[in-house]
Amino acid sequence: MPATKTAPPAKKAGSSPLLSLWKAYNETTSTRLKTIDSFLVFLMLSGIVQFLYCILITNFPFNAFLAGFASCVGQFVLTASLRAQVNPANRNEFKEVSPERAFADFALGSIVLHFFVYNFLG
Repeated sequence: MPATKTAPPAKKAGSSPLLSLWKAYNETTSTRLKTIDSFLVFLMLSGIVQFLYCILITNFPFNAFLAGFASCVGQFVLTASLRAQVNPANRNEFKEVSPERAFADFALGSIVLHFFVYNFLG
């Protein structure tokens, strides 16, 4: 008797990988990390808008564009570092860094970054 093939199980309506990823993110991520993620999305969109404005409209004054774009990129890097350090899943890698210390480092780095950005504006 030949083996019969069975059809794969039908997917539920509206069950896409992105939807399941979004559902898992909402269920397992703390409010603190969601707030940091929202700020990361804002920084990314702000940098994209600045870059598109420079490309499509004008890049005058160019040093202002560079300062604004560098501010977005630098702040994104600092915020991503903060997120990695306060994430409970990464406790093994950042044993010696408390969440308070991570935030203090983030705040000091932000102040230094924006000091340089302000001086670059001229």
